[in-house]
Amino acid sequence: MVITIREGSDIPIYQQIRDQIVRGISDGRLKAGEQLPTVRGLAEEMGVNSMTVNRAYQLLKQQGYIIADRRSGARVSRSFAESSQLSGESRELLCRIIAEAKVGGMSQDAFLEECRRCYENGEV
Repeated sequence: MVITIREGSDIPIYQQIRDQIVRGISDGRLKAGEQLPTVRGLAEEMGVNSMTVNRAYQLLKQQGYIIADRRSGARVSRSFAESSQLSGESRELLCRIIAEAKVGGMSQDAFLEECRRCYENGEV
């Protein structure tokens, strides 16, 4: 899996790494049980500090997306907690995106179509 960092983004690098791994799980590029690169290996490949990758992995572990231990490294979780609701943090982010769309003049229909396209295809 290739992770690309957007330099100059307001989104911290560790969050970009976390988001791209979650997206990879969501769209099937990362399979349940698949081994992830080591913290050091991914950091070297991306040219970032290993503490940055470690922070992303810790966040993914806390959120249940990966399982990590010293012997076998980090792997994609085999199962995920199902929920019919967004987390509070995700809901806040969605509300911010909706507000930006409204201020920008986007219609509800256009916004929902954009959401549908992203949900179905993982488009950015």
